[in-house]
Amino acid sequence: MAGTGMIAREFARDLALVEDAELVAVGSRGAERAEAFGAEFAVPRRHGSYEALAADPEVDIVYVASPHPAHLAHTLLFLGEGKHVLCEKPLALNAAQAGEMAAAAAAAGRFLMEAVWSRFTPGYQVMRDLVGGGEIGDVLLVEAEFGFRAPFDPAHRLFDPALGGGSVLDIGIYPVQFAHLLLGAPDGVTAGGIIGATGVDEHVVAVLRYDAGALAVATSSLRADLPGAARITGTRGSLEFPASMWAPEVLWVRTPAAPVRIGGAADGPAPERRIETPLTGIGLHYQVRHVHDRLRAGHLDSDVMPPAESVRVAATLDRVRAVLGVRYPGEASIPVP
Repeated sequence: MAGTGMIAREFARDLALVEDAELVAVGSRGAERAEAFGAEFAVPRRHGSYEALAADPEVDIVYVASPHPAHLAHTLLFLGEGKHVLCEKPLALNAAQAGEMAAAAAAAGRFLMEAVWSRFTPGYQVMRDLVGGGEIGDVLLVEAEFGFRAPFDPAHRLFDPALGGGSVLDIGIYPVQFAHLLLGAPDGVTAGGIIGATGVDEHVVAVLRYDAGALAVATSSLRADLPGAARITGTRGSLEFPASMWAPEVLWVRTPAAPVRIGGAADGPAPERRIETPLTGIGLHYQVRHVHDRLRAGHLDSDVMPPAESVRVAATLDRVRAVLGVRYPGEASIPVP
């Protein structure tokens, strides 16, 4: 475990649900943090630096839970020491960094996956099966949102440009990856948003356009409490996560009995069915099982969230930020699409 913050703590709790996983070591910027974390979660090996964690011979896979701007350096460090890496989302600040990380993993012959844990939850598995089986026909529109009202604090990572702040990178990745999962990388990107006092995006709606005729709407906000709903509309019906689209436990399927006539009503009401997709824990452990399964099968990447997909998602986030004019310190300018 690299990092001792909130997500690291949640991950550690869920990791206990995986029978063949053991949290053997933790590393942090200082010994005091590592010791406190290790004591709380009974971690036997506690390191006061990330370099010491990377050199630990008892560690097979490192979960990188450090702040966004450190993901690149830490992932390269652990890959360089022969460790497999599960890196918290976003994989990197931008597509260029994500591509560098993917190339490093391939060169080192080590596993690398971005921890887009949503894709491994039961709700997403059911959703993929239904869409892939043609339940709602061809997908025409994908809508997804993630937003909460965060108290403004210019020193907090959510509002600090030096820490990769803003809604797009931190939570906008959830609706964007959702669109990618269903439709792939977009052919065009437009966006509108509100930029806050520190120069980061705080309230954003992005529209992703696909030449085949589909659209996706991705909303992220640090100003508005949103239900976290997601809806997929196809030529034969729709699927909806009414809340918590990042870890859904309920899925609604709506398929009209007959097409709606122009100027008239459908021949019958739209049948609805509710599918329960409960989580165990908070859902972070499903991705760990996937990583273990892939490694046992001899694979060095995921077939659900491969590094190439992470690069594509990062490129879409880059395009959204480019339209909004949001750039992080030291980052090269991003061409506006």
